[in-house]
Parts: sequence; structure tokens; C-alpha cells
Amino acid sequence: MVVPVLDGVLAATMRETIIFGDLRIAFDHRVLRPREWTAEQSLWAAELIRDAPPGPVLELCCGAGQVGLLAVLGSGRALVCVDAEPAACAYTVDNAATAGLGGRVDVRLGRLDEALQPGERFPIIIADPPWVRREETGRFPEDSLLAIDGGFDGLDVARACLAVIAGHLAPGGSALLQVGMLAQAEAVRAELAIAEVRELRGGVLVRIETAVPVIA
Repeated sequence: MVVPVLDGVLAATMRETIIFGDLRIAFDHRVLRPREWTAEQSLWAAELIRDAPPGPVLELCCGAGQVGLLAVLGSGRALVCVDAEPAACAYTVDNAATAGLGGRVDVRLGRLDEALQPGERFPIIIADPPWVRREETGRFPEDSLLAIDGGFDGLDVARACLAVIAGHLAPGGSALLQVGMLAQAEAVRAELAIAEVRELRGGVLVRIETAVPVIA
């Protein structure tokens, strides 16, 4: 789905391309450079998709779309991608078309709490929020601040993702949330029940199987 407001967003930009799994992904300085290790999130999601209830996959904070696109590549599933950055959405549209997935991908530009309808449910939700603590963003001068700034504890946007998961995860589904460190995963555990945590070389993945909030 090409969102009209994105027309011309990618004109005359210094785009780069990178190989991400079986995909060629285009991006520029306004979008977080795809990290090779984040393909582990795609591969885990692809495993979960095989046994998940029917329905489209949702990717939150999609960036250039690489994680969600790789996750659904061999599945036949539709993909809904959400991001607040126009360039990220435009690149997701472009990268979906390059991968031959344009007809299956619905790209939505907007805030996480505004991009979905109340009744929409997704059996798989992938969330890739910025998780760098604000005081540490200077360590990554090559990255867009919007793409990495997670607020005081790095979890401001992750909490918004958890709210979407709580409201839109289908029964029997799973959500995969990317954070930066185990301490952040433990903070997530205080809000939604976690089924599994995997520590990767660049971050941490949290799998959530239920959208029921933790009762203190």
C-alpha cells in the first residue's frame, strides 16, 4: 500500500543498500541502518508464523521494513508496518516492492496509538522500538536520533509497543519485542508476562504469548 503523503519522500536522497538475509534493503541517514544481528528476530518470527493462528503480521517501529519483510518472506502472510518517520515508511514501501511483496504489505505512517483500529488483531507482532537511553545516544552519531532515542531508561517507545501488544495481540499469538539489555527485559516483565528471553550479540529479544498485564 503506497501512502499518498509519502510520494516524493525518497527523491534526491543519498540512499544506501544492504543485504539483509535474502533481501536487498534500501535506506538513508533518516532511517536506522539495518544491523545484521537483528535478522535473528526475523528468523524467530518466521518460526512462530508457521504455527500461529491465521491473520496478518504486525511490525511496529518498522524502520526500512527489513525485519518484518524477512519474517513473512516465505510465509504468504500479509504484513502491516507502522512507523512515525515518513522516510521509514517510504523505504518500507520501496523495499517491499523490491522483494516482490508489495501486494501483501500495508504501510501506515503515524503514532503507534493511532495507526491501528480498535478491533484489529494480529497473531504475530514484531516490535523494534528505539531502546538506547537518552544520555547514551551520543555514542551513535551516525544514527538518526528518532530511531535510537528510547528516553530516560530506553523504554519509552517500548512501553508504547507493549500497549499495542496488550490491545492487538490475537489469542494464541506471540509478540517479539527487541530491547537492548537484560535489565530492560526485566522491566518489561513487570508489565506483561514474558514467555522467553533470548540474548543476542547486539540486544535482547523478548517473546510475549499473552497480552494480559501483570498484576502486582
